[in-house]
Amino acid sequence: MNTFTGNDILSSRNHIKNEKRFGLIGDPIKGSLSPLLFNAGYDGRYAYDLIEGQDFETSYQKFIDGYEGINVTAPFKEQAFRKADVRDATCEKTGAANLLVKKDGGITAYNTDYTGIQMSLLKAAENDRQVWRTALVVGCGGAGKAAAVAVGDLRLKTVLMNRNMERAEEIARRLPEYGFEVRPLDDFRKCFRKADVIIYTLPGKIDAIDSLDGRDFRGGRFSGKRKFILEANYKTPSFGPSVLERMHKANDLAVYISGTEWLLYQAVGGYGIFTGEMPDAEKMRKVLK
Repeated sequence: MNTFTGNDILSSRNHIKNEKRFGLIGDPIKGSLSPLLFNAGYDGRYAYDLIEGQDFETSYQKFIDGYEGINVTAPFKEQAFRKADVRDATCEKTGAANLLVKKDGGITAYNTDYTGIQMSLLKAAENDRQVWRTALVVGCGGAGKAAAVAVGDLRLKTVLMNRNMERAEEIARRLPEYGFEVRPLDDFRKCFRKADVIIYTLPGKIDAIDSLDGRDFRGGRFSGKRKFILEANYKTPSFGPSVLERMHKANDLAVYISGTEWLLYQAVGGYGIFTGEMPDAEKMRKVLK
C-alpha cells in the first residue's frame, strides 16, 4: 500500500495554493499532444505540464508534490499501477494504469486506454461491428494489455504477440476467461491476414509490416472483408504512407485508425475524471486536425 494519506493530499493542495494542476509523465514525452488537447478541452482554465524524466520515482514525486492528477504513458504504466491505493476494474485486469488522481483515500488509478480503444473501433465501424470475429494485438506493454482486454470484452477471438513471448503468455495465463492465443512475431503476416481487428502497440516497426501485400489486406482469398487497423503510436507510426497506399488499393473496406483517435477518446474520459467536468471534445478534435 502507498503511504500517501488524506492529510498528505491536503498538504499537497495547500502547496499549490488550491490551483488545480495536471500533467503527463513518461519517457520520451517531448512533442506529446496531451497539453494541446487539455488546453483545448478546458479553454486553458487549468494548468497541464509535461513532467519529463527517465526515472519513474522522480516523476512520481513531482506529481505528489504539486499536481492533482497525472496521465501516465510508456514506460511507466505498470509502475503507476503498483503505486496506487485504489484501482478501477480495468486496471486490475491489465496491471497497468494511465491515469493517477489524488483522492481522500489515497492515489486512485484508472485505465482509460481501454475505453479509448473501444470508442475508436466503434466509431470507425459505424455500427457495423458484426463483422468482427477475430483480433490481433501486437505488443504486450501497458497499452497492449489494455487492448487485449478491450477486444476480449468485445468477445473477439484474440491472438497476442510480443517481442518477448513470455509477457504475452503471462497475460494469457492471468486472464484465462478470454481464451487468448499466443503466437510468435514470426507469424505476424499469417495472423494479420486472418484478423478483422489489428491493434499495434509496439513502439517501433517490425520488418513484416513492409512486406504486407494485397492478400494480407483483403483477408486472404476472400475479397470484400472489412479490416480495422488501430495503431497506438501517433508520433512515428509504423504503418506509413506506402503501406497504407497498398492497403487502400487492395481493399477499399480496410480502415486505418490513427493513434490520435485513441488519444482523443481516452483523453476525454480521463480529463473528466481529473476535473469532475467533461472537456469540450469537439474543440479537442479540432486541434488534432
